[in-house]
Amino acid sequence: MGTVYHGQPWFGQRLAEKHDFLRERVLMNVQQRSGSGPLVQSPRSPSSQSPYLTVSVSDPAKMGNGVQAYISYKVITKTNLPEYEGPEKIVIRRYSDFVWLRDRLFEKYKGVFIPPLPEKSTVEKFRFSAEFIEMRRQALDVFVNRIASHHELQQSEDLRIFLQADEQTMERARSQETGIFKKKPADLMQIFKDVQSKVSDVVLGKEKPVEESNPEYEKLKNYIFQLEDHLAEAQKHAYRLVKRHRELGQSLSDFGKAVKLLANCEGNVLGKAFTELGAKSEILSIKLQKEAHHLLMNFEEPLKDYVRAVQSIKATIAERANAFRHHYELAEAIKFKEIDMNKLRLTRSEKLGEAEHEYEELKADGAEAARRFDRIVKLMNEEIVRFQEQKTLDMGLAFHEFAKGQARLANSIAEAWRSLLPKLEACSSA
Repeated sequence: MGTVYHGQPWFGQRLAEKHDFLRERVLMNVQQRSGSGPLVQSPRSPSSQSPYLTVSVSDPAKMGNGVQAYISYKVITKTNLPEYEGPEKIVIRRYSDFVWLRDRLFEKYKGVFIPPLPEKSTVEKFRFSAEFIEMRRQALDVFVNRIASHHELQQSEDLRIFLQADEQTMERARSQETGIFKKKPADLMQIFKDVQSKVSDVVLGKEKPVEESNPEYEKLKNYIFQLEDHLAEAQKHAYRLVKRHRELGQSLSDFGKAVKLLANCEGNVLGKAFTELGAKSEILSIKLQKEAHHLLMNFEEPLKDYVRAVQSIKATIAERANAFRHHYELAEAIKFKEIDMNKLRLTRSEKLGEAEHEYEELKADGAEAARRFDRIVKLMNEEIVRFQEQKTLDMGLAFHEFAKGQARLANSIAEAWRSLLPKLEACSSA
């Protein structure tokens, strides 16, 4: 396999097709926002009169040395939207810039399922391997195009900063992150587990946190938990298939070399048959290694991506639980404040005026909390429908690629061995 630092290797075709679909979605959403007509030209066409926004992540390059080394990516944006600086913008971004964008969107768009990022490898020998770099580049391309194709997220000012700002401005934006923007989605998972716990929390009279009671919501949570488990299990076995293909390919390569050496010791007929057997084994070894890589990029990696997507959904569920709890606590505080005010009225206390002011503030906060919770619920209901539709498409593509690749490999193996049968039969009957 050649270097993957420049361009897309042969196994990137399926993901490239998926990216084209995402870019079509970008165009459709942009047009819906602007009220323009249907598509008449390719989204890659700069001359298209319809609003368009396309993004690509390419040309990974290693920067620096030692522990300070990192991979940079070229992010190319093409658009005719007026809020952007021009028809094409090329910026250099590193992984931490993508993290910045994800965290900003997660904090600002409660209720929206923020697309997941690929993990950051902590193993030095894998961090700069060609395979890992290409996997990450493709995952980052999918990440940013999912954002650009989302009808809410594509309007984000942070997305425009990410796609247009120079490197110094981007670095300042990252370094200025404080307070709530330091919170990561992973930090919310413990909160989510606490909210979901069915174990009574009665310590020194402390009651268990209040939970939203909604059958449909409970059904959604159960579905998400089960989906995560099943996807993780499928992804684990998909990786085992990749490993098996690689091991079989290596074994065939070793076998082919051994048989070729054996052929040198034999006569013309048997020697030629063994030489051809060795050659076929080595050819099949290459096919198995390619199929292993195809499986990794187009089957195992999409499954892993959806495990990450489900974890992102769980973080959004945690935010919904927080919003409900905040709304409930404010409602309870309002009730207690009303009781206090009634007592103050009965005693004609001078503190009544201050209490009434606090009561009005609580009511305003409660109304805002109710609106925030209702918006999260509304967005989540829309998001789960969108997620299911996208999952059906992506999983259909992944399993289709898996079956097609296995059929192609099986045919190649059968054809290769079948072509050897006459010569080997001739040797056995001689």
